[in-house]
Amino acid sequence: MTDALHTPAAVTLTSFRDAMARLGAAVHVVTSDGPGGRAGFTATAVCSVTDSPPTLIVCLNRNASAYPAVVANGVLCVNTLAGGQAGISNTFGGKTPMAERFAAGTWSTLETGAPVLEGAIAHFDCQITERTAVGTHDVLLCQVVAIHSDTAAPGLLYLDRAYHALHGG
Repeated sequence: MTDALHTPAAVTLTSFRDAMARLGAAVHVVTSDGPGGRAGFTATAVCSVTDSPPTLIVCLNRNASAYPAVVANGVLCVNTLAGGQAGISNTFGGKTPMAERFAAGTWSTLETGAPVLEGAIAHFDCQITERTAVGTHDVLLCQVVAIHSDTAAPGLLYLDRAYHALHGG
C-alpha cells in the first residue's frame, strides 16, 4: 500500500522552507559591537548546547549585512524578544540600515560590550569561541559570559511565518 506518508517527496528549497515554517521558534535579536562596528540581526536559529560551560549555537548567513561586524567583534548578545517586540524583530530582520535598527530600542551592555535590548525577556552575552561553515551560514559556538532574564514577560514565537505572543499559564 502506498500513501502520502510512505511516498518520499523530493527535498527542494521550497519544501524544506515550508516544513521548517511549521517549527515554532523563539525570536531573538542578536547584536554585536567592537572593532568591526555595531551590528545586529533577527534570528530564530539559536539553540542551547550545554550548561557546562554555558554555550549557545547561533546561525548567521554569511551574506547578512551584520556578518562582517559580528565576526570581527568576536562577541554577541542574544536578546530573546518579548511578546510585544515583533516590530523590533522586523526592523532587525529587514533591509533597514544598521544605525536605524538601533534607533528602534533602548540599549545597554553587560560584560562583552554587545548591545543589550531593554524589554527583552532574556539576554545571553557571549564570546564567539568557534565558527563552522555549513552551506550559506556560519554556525557560531558562543560561550555565555553574562546573563540576565525577566521571567515575568511573555515570549515571542515565530510559527507558520507569523509572530505569536506566548502567555504563561
